[in-house]
Amino acid sequence: MLSQKKFSTFSEQVEWLQNEKHLTISNKQYAEDVLKHIGYFPLMGGYKHLFRIPLTKKYKDGTSFEEIVSLYNFDKELRELFFKYLLQIERHLRSLMSYYFSEQYGEEQSAYLDIHNFNNSRKNHNTVVRLVSTLQRAATTNDYAYINYYRTTYGNIPMWVLINVLTFGNLSKMYKVFPQSLQSKVCKNFGIINRKQMEQFLSVLTKFRNVCAHGERLFTYRTIDNISDLPLHKKLSVPMNGIQYQYGKNDLFAVVIAFRYLIPISDFRIFKRNLSALIDHASKNLVHINNDELLNRMGFPPNWKDITRYRLTP
Repeated sequence: MLSQKKFSTFSEQVEWLQNEKHLTISNKQYAEDVLKHIGYFPLMGGYKHLFRIPLTKKYKDGTSFEEIVSLYNFDKELRELFFKYLLQIERHLRSLMSYYFSEQYGEEQSAYLDIHNFNNSRKNHNTVVRLVSTLQRAATTNDYAYINYYRTTYGNIPMWVLINVLTFGNLSKMYKVFPQSLQSKVCKNFGIINRKQMEQFLSVLTKFRNVCAHGERLFTYRTIDNISDLPLHKKLSVPMNGIQYQYGKNDLFAVVIAFRYLIPISDFRIFKRNLSALIDHASKNLVHINNDELLNRMGFPPNWKDITRYRLTP
């Protein structure tokens, strides 16, 4: 077992990076300030790997501390951009799911606490039981003024109020066990996607939302789950390994594809323009990482910008 690394001051960390790792540091005070605000592990542990010579722990000649910070800042801005649209999708789903559930089962909280109002199949039973338990806890929490207000004023917390307490993960699980008729009603608001495709979108987006919310490294993140093979994969001629698409399944480009289906095209064009600007700006600041390598690490095909050229079809 390796010995635990010892504590070192910010100044010592800078000296280590310069003298032992041979990073170019033009301004030691700036480097110390960055490490104070970000931390050594989130910065170096998260973003150093692209600057190393493969199969070694040595950095490419001329790699600077500032370049690693540029990659960190690029990822930070990516998180902020993607999080904005993930929240937009989340708000839309809250509205749709609470509307259709209440339309079908009424406004009494007993409706969403009844396991029989969900797809309580043998396969789903444990998920339904856990979901209803989550809903019960949400209905009894004292952490939200509007929950307390509805409880004390009306003695009832309707779904359209309660749903605002739920996480994206809760919404994903709720959609998964919604009656199929309600799943179909939700999907119709997004054009041509079917119930299974929506379920896979939400499963993948939940993981990426958590990465954004917790400030973890986003641009290289991959999920265990995959989104479905979609017409967009074929229209973009995404390369394949055997029968598996190389890009757009469980990577950041999969989120871009999901956005193409789940947000209005006018919003998507704005998102794409901002994303393109971020990538272009990063490519100019990253001396030791070329644009093709950056896109590949993100899971983006070289022609990713063509995603708006094609209509969404079944």
